[in-house]
Amino acid sequence: MAEANGPNEAAAEGEPGGSIPESVPPGTTISRVKLLDTMVDTFLQKLVAAGSYQKFTDCYKQFHQLQPEMTQRIYDKFVTQLQASIREEISEIKEEGNLETVLNSLDKIVEDGKNCKEPAWRPSGMPEKDLCSVLAPYFLQQRDTLRHHVQKQEAKNQELAEAVLAGRRRVEELQQQVQARQQAWQALHRERRKLAVVLKEPK
Repeated sequence: MAEANGPNEAAAEGEPGGSIPESVPPGTTISRVKLLDTMVDTFLQKLVAAGSYQKFTDCYKQFHQLQPEMTQRIYDKFVTQLQASIREEISEIKEEGNLETVLNSLDKIVEDGKNCKEPAWRPSGMPEKDLCSVLAPYFLQQRDTLRHHVQKQEAKNQELAEAVLAGRRRVEELQQQVQARQQAWQALHRERRKLAVVLKEPK
């Protein structure tokens, strides 16, 4: 067993089995998610290299002299748990910040921008003008949307108003019908009373 070099240092030195990808041809686009993962892997490798097995044993010389195999196992377990802990923290950060979706969206924006022949927007040096140029289209769109909603609401209000007027006219017609029937009934009742009086008069 080589005590001066732990098994994790081979990856740290970029030997086969390491997580650093091979160099890609110029002009090849690599997703930002993959770049983030590669950066994390490189950081872990550099971290392990900085805390090499040799440095670890230098801090615990007496223990290493008495228990070299135990020292090797402790170091390996420490490095493994450290890497796992860091990867877990990075995963939680990626999940909480929705980083994969954000980075993929950024990649898409960059790719879409490559096909745009118009010159990219640049600040003019006048913050007021730049702010208006950015916010004006948004506010105009919001204004058009509000106008559309207002028109729809006004149309609904007009329909409701017409329905109310129609209902009022119907109520008035029913009231007139009721009043006409009441007057007809009253006239009929008066005629019956007159007829009854005539029949009671002596001949």
